[in-house]
Amino acid sequence: MQIKVPDIRIYKNNLRLKYKKIRKDMPEKVKNSYDKSIFNKLISTKMYQECNTVLTFVSTEIEVDTLELINYSLKIGKQVAVPKCIDGTRNMEFYLIKSLNDLEVATFSVLEPIISKCEKLENFDNSICIIPGLAFDINGFRLGYGKGYYDRFLSNYNNGVNIGICYCSCTLNSLIKGRYDKKVDYLITEKYIKRVRGGTYGKQKR
Repeated sequence: MQIKVPDIRIYKNNLRLKYKKIRKDMPEKVKNSYDKSIFNKLISTKMYQECNTVLTFVSTEIEVDTLELINYSLKIGKQVAVPKCIDGTRNMEFYLIKSLNDLEVATFSVLEPIISKCEKLENFDNSICIIPGLAFDINGFRLGYGKGYYDRFLSNYNNGVNIGICYCSCTLNSLIKGRYDKKVDYLITEKYIKRVRGGTYGKQKR
């Protein structure tokens, strides 16, 4: 049974404050240990090992680290693409990078691809997409930063598998969802890999 709240925006903003604080207060050694565990779980999955292309956000200080994932994926010969927010819109595109040197500080002080050095990714076949979130619920729905970039992207991401990565301390039983909120296929934390109902690895989503 869903809890009724007067305004979903207030509800989500309060949760954002809560989970940002949990992340900021996490001791560095603990965070590093959790990041390593999530990384090891992710690269051990069949969906990672069999994909050709890894789409991933570039992590900030309070997010699950993806820099090791980027470097490792490039080292073993996978394509890596990271998002670029399109100015004046709530949309983003993914660009292939060859190293972290192809990144620059851009929208919201996040590292994004340098367009002049990178090729826009057009073919998403046989890819996985690593999804950020301040929190996830057990059904695979996420609490993002409120801009809607990933929900818009996921609406048209039909040929790959999307995977949320998050700390257990930032998961909860249920999030109140907005009309356009999209869920992930899998959720990986430092403790487990969870296939969300409806996860469709190995087949195109309808």
